[in-house]
Amino acid sequence: MFTGIIETIGTVSEVKTIGGDVRLTVRAPKLDWTRVRLGDSIATNGICLTVIEKLADGFRADVSRETLSLTTLGNWKSGTQVNLEQALTPESRLGGHIVSGHVDGIGEVISRHGDARSERLQIRAPDSLAKYIAHKGSITVDGTSLTVNAVNGAVFDLNIVPHTLKETVIQHYHVGTQVNLEVDVIARYLERLLMGDKAAQPEKPGITPEFLAQNGFYK
Repeated sequence: MFTGIIETIGTVSEVKTIGGDVRLTVRAPKLDWTRVRLGDSIATNGICLTVIEKLADGFRADVSRETLSLTTLGNWKSGTQVNLEQALTPESRLGGHIVSGHVDGIGEVISRHGDARSERLQIRAPDSLAKYIAHKGSITVDGTSLTVNAVNGAVFDLNIVPHTLKETVIQHYHVGTQVNLEVDVIARYLERLLMGDKAAQPEKPGITPEFLAQNGFYK
């Protein structure tokens, strides 16, 4: 578990393809790596990665094909900057909100403009995530815990204060930037709880072109 409070910005130094998936190397000299152990979890742009090798100034992690397909990691290359946060400990302060490091979808920055000393961002989320995004609720963007200032359908607004802008990769966002999104885990569990006994029933497949073709409606 994480808080969404970024500790430092790291830099991807290598993305190596091995057996169909990827081994990632990230370096961040400002982080105290003496506290990191093999098997520890590190949120990297909001993606929970497991340390398989410690370096003097970073770590290596294996990345599955599923993670590559569901996050922005598939587009990373040497030089990509990423937000880093180590996992919570019992002594940690929960400064942001409860973050799992399991990305729910990829959003896109559609607007950015200055507002006094802050920056205003608009991000379009996948339609499937819109129901979990609430005005003044919490959302994780590339691992950063943020408050939703406004929401209109699948588009939500953020106000980024100077400190957050300086200490995270949000400083590099522009129109078209793709970002990892994780919705509030409480909303996820609440939805499941409200299903009641229906939660135990398998989901029925929806009507798709493939379904219609398979059942002889058209060729």
